[in-house]
Amino acid sequence: MIELLSSPLVQTALMGAGLIGAVSGALGVFAVLRRQSLLGDTISHAALPGICLGYLVAGGRDLGALLVGAFVTGALAALVLHQITTRTRLKQDAGLGLVLSLFFALGIVLLTYVQGRGGSGALALQGFLFGQASAITRADVGLMAVVALGVALGLALFWKQVKLATFDPQGATLQGFRRGAIDAALTLAIALAVVTGLQLVGVVLMVALLIAPAVAARQWVGSLGAMVALAAVLGAGAGMGGALVSATARGLSTGPVVVLIAVALVGLSLLLAPQRGVVATALRLRAARRNLADAQVLGTLRALSAAHADPSYPVEGGMLRAALGPVPTARMQALESRGLVRAVPHAPETTPHWELTPAGHDAARKGAP
Repeated sequence: MIELLSSPLVQTALMGAGLIGAVSGALGVFAVLRRQSLLGDTISHAALPGICLGYLVAGGRDLGALLVGAFVTGALAALVLHQITTRTRLKQDAGLGLVLSLFFALGIVLLTYVQGRGGSGALALQGFLFGQASAITRADVGLMAVVALGVALGLALFWKQVKLATFDPQGATLQGFRRGAIDAALTLAIALAVVTGLQLVGVVLMVALLIAPAVAARQWVGSLGAMVALAAVLGAGAGMGGALVSATARGLSTGPVVVLIAVALVGLSLLLAPQRGVVATALRLRAARRNLADAQVLGTLRALSAAHADPSYPVEGGMLRAALGPVPTARMQALESRGLVRAVPHAPETTPHWELTPAGHDAARKGAP
């Protein structure tokens, strides 16, 4: 492993994957919160014809030209989608499917044409379908770093506007912010994140790197700032992990591995998050049911003692069963261990009897143990 990490090629791939994952994760938060998850999928598929056109214009595999072409066609797809949804009666999901299919089909046609011309560079374009971290160069990493820095500065400078437009669009308008400009800027930033990540994850799976870290982060934190930061960390971790795994296996595409790691993070977050996780929720529901059952037992004991005008009235187990149904002995023993009830003899009867302690009377009066 140490020998692998010392390889300049692997180091370059890890740096690029970390930068792409961080940018995608951070901007994916806004796609998730603004319910624009499928917009990222549309842009990623629409970027394929731009990649091919960038290759044809540059005459080779120049990442700058490829990303410019991908960004142009991705942004064009977003614009076409906006026009379709605002000027026609088509719903957004129908518009998304139409635009995605159109641009991706055009991209496949152009990719077939480029590959038909031959050349090693044309063959490398196929890596953009499923991602290939080993194709990332030092120059590519520099360009990715510039994109990451630009996104970070943009969010820092316009944090208040972006936050308000995300959670309270009408409030943003009332405060004089140009909501349309903010929406356009966020869409373009998401498009930039998508096209930057295509080389790592690929056209087909890029939406997962955009969405999965944000969904995972949402389970752990409650504030927007913390969510953006955590999603960036998770995205970087998924990207670097996928790049490292793909580097150890010859011919293994990076994109699917990155997506598997990102989705695994989502699964673990959904299960183990302390507030929203499935396990924590199940434990809270179990505790709530137990507390409700305990409150019912204490309330019944208090009602019976009040009916007999005796705070220490010993209630026979059969009376509890008649009022509440079967009451597990373990529940009564648990209440006894907490000092809320105590077992008392009631001669000549030999069946169990229970009475409330002063603490039990207080708990029953409050309605919860």
